[in-house]
Amino acid sequence: MDFQFALDPNSPTPLHRQLYDRVRQAILQRNLAAGQRVPSTRALAKSLGVSRATVTTSFDMLLSEGYLEATGGSGTYVCRQLPEDLLRPDVSASASAAPEPEVDRSPVGWLGVASQSTYGINLRNPTPSLSDRLSWYGSSLLERKWLEFSADEPEIQFIFGRPDLDHFPISQWNQLYIQHAKRRDFTLLDAPGRAQGYEPLRQALADYLTRARALRCTADQIIVVNGSQQGIDLVTRVLVDRGDLVGIENPGYIGAQKALLAQGAKLQPISVDLNGLKVDELKARFESTGQSLKMLYLTPSHQYPTGVVLALPRRLELLAWAQRTGAFIVEDDYDSEYRYKGRPIPALAGLDTGESVIYIGTFSKVLLPSLRLGYLVVPPSLIEVFSRAKWLADRHSPLLEQQVLADFIKLGHMERHMRRMRSLYELKRKLVITTLKNLFGDRASILGDNAGINVLVRFQTDLSDDAVVAGCKRLGVGLKSTRDYYLEGSSPGEFVINYGGLRDEEIIDGLNRLAQVIV
Repeated sequence: MDFQFALDPNSPTPLHRQLYDRVRQAILQRNLAAGQRVPSTRALAKSLGVSRATVTTSFDMLLSEGYLEATGGSGTYVCRQLPEDLLRPDVSASASAAPEPEVDRSPVGWLGVASQSTYGINLRNPTPSLSDRLSWYGSSLLERKWLEFSADEPEIQFIFGRPDLDHFPISQWNQLYIQHAKRRDFTLLDAPGRAQGYEPLRQALADYLTRARALRCTADQIIVVNGSQQGIDLVTRVLVDRGDLVGIENPGYIGAQKALLAQGAKLQPISVDLNGLKVDELKARFESTGQSLKMLYLTPSHQYPTGVVLALPRRLELLAWAQRTGAFIVEDDYDSEYRYKGRPIPALAGLDTGESVIYIGTFSKVLLPSLRLGYLVVPPSLIEVFSRAKWLADRHSPLLEQQVLADFIKLGHMERHMRRMRSLYELKRKLVITTLKNLFGDRASILGDNAGINVLVRFQTDLSDDAVVAGCKRLGVGLKSTRDYYLEGSSPGEFVINYGGLRDEEIIDGLNRLAQVIV
């Protein structure tokens, strides 16, 4: 038989697509019956006056989508079970106008895979529940309490730890950005050869970490990631299996808690005091029971949310414990650059001699939250596995931004900016402390005032945490209790004050509104 289809060579739609549309429409309208044999590609090309390649391309599309089926030695036929039929709640067998080729006619059989009976699927039954269709990881994300973000941001925001963007050297950043964008370097348009990141940036970071954090490392040990949260996610997926015991500070960073729980880790909360994580509690809990931790996550340079700093003796004790037990330590050093009192303490990774520490750094507090660039520093033995994990996650981080950042660091812009911001944040810190003391006196205890861009405040109040948060919200102030940061217990009346991104008048106004709630 011949197909009498009118094809328009002057149409912007390619001929093969026109033919595909005409044949598909004829099949769906039953002008071509189920099981009906169709002409060969050679005969149809001659009949329509087009090339055989045009017909072959159209038929390949129809075959792949399940409208046609090819039977070896017999020819090409209209499928008896069409894709649209599978979307209907009740599929009835259609009458056959020609002998049925001996092929699997089940709803998925014509795709060349196992029939529905192989998998026990009944398309007539209701769709299985979502939890049955998700992986364990996907189900765990839905089953656990998640972070709540309001679309309506309060007038004054103490919740999020934003940096002060008003003082960012945007002109210098833009100048470097334009210079790189105008270079007509077409390698920017291609994927880089290595997933670890732009080599000059990794070298600049290695030099910076040696100067600023006493962390001696090579560029090969650095993996550029899309912010610290991706770094935490990669570490979790590479090192943690479902059911592994993982230690974490209590209270501790919510983003790390969620990533570890979603991977199936059994979190073991370790208390924090004024000198940081209690290493004695860590050792006593597990050495007495014979259990072992696979990994320990902590924020030693500015513990979140309490703001305390892990003392040097505890750092050394913790490293000795890790070497003895074989556990990995993940050091999240997210805002170590801002320290206002006392001598700087080297990064935990800088003291490590046993390849126990994985270091996570980010630029979200130092530069721009939207930059979405961070980095891991991994022991030499883990370079290959983390490079592969990064490649599987997203191939690489944005290359143009990496080139700009590399120059920004090498030309000294970043460290000059950090020095200016350290002085600015210290003034804001003093303003926060002075205002709190003036408003609350002895009813407010302040922690974490020696570093970072936030403080933790414990109020003496009879109000519940929810009542305080709700009262502040009514007055246009965003405030968060530390309750969600605890895995065990909590401290009522405890709140985090993030002040980095606020102007002086906003800090004073926001704290005065808070004082109207906690009277």
